Amino acid sequence: MTKEKKKIFDVSLFKRLLHYIKPYRTVFIISLFCVIGLAIFGALRPYVLQQAIDTQIAQKKYSGFVFYIAIMFALLIVEVVCQLLFIYYASWLGQSVVRDIRVKLFRHMLKFKMTYFDKSSVGVLITRAVTDMERIADIFGQGLFMIFSDILKMVVVAGFMLVMNWKISLIVFVALPIIIVATKIFQKYMKRAFEDVRTEVSNLNSFVQERVTGMKILQLFTREETEYKKFKAINERHKKGWIKTVWYNSIFFPIAEFVSSFTLATVILVGGYNIVSEQSVTTIGDLIAFTMFIPLLFRPLYQIANKFNTLQMGMVAADRVFKVLDTTSNIDDEGTLEPQSFKGDIEFNNVRFSYVKDEEVLKGVSFNVEAGETVAIVGATGAGKSTIINLLNRFYEIDSGAITVDETDIKQMALTTLRSHIAVVLQDVFLFADTVLNNITLNNPEVTEKDVVNAAKAIGIDEFISSLPGGYHYNVKERGVMLSSGQRQLISFLRAYVTNPSILILDEATSSVDSYSEQLIQDATDKITKDRTSIVIAHRLATIQQADKIIVMDAGEIVEIGTHKSLLEKESGYYKNLYEVQFLKAETA
Repeated sequence: MTKEKKKIFDVSLFKRLLHYIKPYRTVFIISLFCVIGLAIFGALRPYVLQQAIDTQIAQKKYSGFVFYIAIMFALLIVEVVCQLLFIYYASWLGQSVVRDIRVKLFRHMLKFKMTYFDKSSVGVLITRAVTDMERIADIFGQGLFMIFSDILKMVVVAGFMLVMNWKISLIVFVALPIIIVATKIFQKYMKRAFEDVRTEVSNLNSFVQERVTGMKILQLFTREETEYKKFKAINERHKKGWIKTVWYNSIFFPIAEFVSSFTLATVILVGGYNIVSEQSVTTIGDLIAFTMFIPLLFRPLYQIANKFNTLQMGMVAADRVFKVLDTTSNIDDEGTLEPQSFKGDIEFNNVRFSYVKDEEVLKGVSFNVEAGETVAIVGATGAGKSTIINLLNRFYEIDSGAITVDETDIKQMALTTLRSHIAVVLQDVFLFADTVLNNITLNNPEVTEKDVVNAAKAIGIDEFISSLPGGYHYNVKERGVMLSSGQRQLISFLRAYVTNPSILILDEATSSVDSYSEQLIQDATDKITKDRTSIVIAHRLATIQQADKIIVMDAGEIVEIGTHKSLLEKESGYYKNLYEVQFLKAETA
């Protein structure tokens, strides 16, 4: 077992969590005072009852009896008010802290390199941003303050017991070490169990999210039964993790309850014998008060273990969230240049890049695109075409070389500025579960509905959108499942066009669309690339032929550059062979 896992409570992690309370000091102080009130007023009631019995009932005096009853009633009212305020403000504090951490976490994740998302499970990240956050909120609502309240209540109760009757108190205090030792052992094993539970929750979330997203593939390849068995196995591990916590609870709490009940019985036996035999100063009031004090002393002690479980679950969740926050996977955004627009001159100078260390995807790639040119990039799958798009947008950092736009290294530009002047139409179109309009504007307040409609008319797809139920306000549902692949592609074209980019990048995808959509896409391509620097990963012969320049790639290297005509004139040329085998065949099919 590692040193980290031996820790029952990580103080440094807890201090870091408390840092988020600073903006809410007033609420924290109110909650603290309520906790103190709960401890003091709760312990005062048995003492007042003892005084009422010994000074009034036992002496058969009733003049002050109503007064003591009134005090007990007042204490009860104050305790209820403290409880009400505590529950509200502690929960409010927890949710406020969680809101701040969740916002910080999401903002941090937005700046991650694509490499991080390539290697991370979506389900795990969702768990960190949602489920783990709720466990952190419980630290304040059910863990931290409640533990402090219980400890304070025990100290106050122990003080009252010693003052009232130290001899009977010794009987109670002898039993305390047993509960304390049992509690420490319980906490140790529960922490391990909860770490296992959180791990299995992440695995479960990740599995379900991926399978629901890829349900069509599972059904197409009849993998339902296989995935069902996998899910059962993961769910079984999740159940066993929780059963382990239940097992520890089922051992600890009966032991704690037995010790408490046995101690209470011993106090009643000894105290009652002393009263009957008149061998001590023990009074009936003491005995009744102690029957109330013992639960107030013991129950918080072993309930602390339960609340400590909540605290530990929150701490485990906080540790996982902070690990994501501490991840340094952000793109270096130290550029200061913020040009208002680009002319569109692009140059790759001896660029080398690898997704995995020592496995180069681009091997010293160099080429230039002049402003206003349309350049097609062709090559077999895995040649490095899409990588060029990713690097131009700085989704990944290059290993060496330089990429410039208008003779300025893109690293010298502010990242948001660079990307705001480049629009990308990807092969895999992603649409959110929102309206067509919001999927086009991405909720950019500077782009109005009128702008979108005018842009749609300009590239010839307004008629298609207007024909949808609700037109531009039609909800396409998750990932745009209510639209065909061709329709999704058209919306992605409009999304790019409406931003009026200086540089346009197209990863054409027309292999799975109908002829009508394909014609609309071709018309849209012609219009949005006109007089604009455009880089096209070409899948269609028409696009390749119209390009001002064709870059031919193979295994991460540029093997040929030229026009369609000049490249076809090369005997045994790579492009000529690719054209005859792939593009020409695709067009005539």
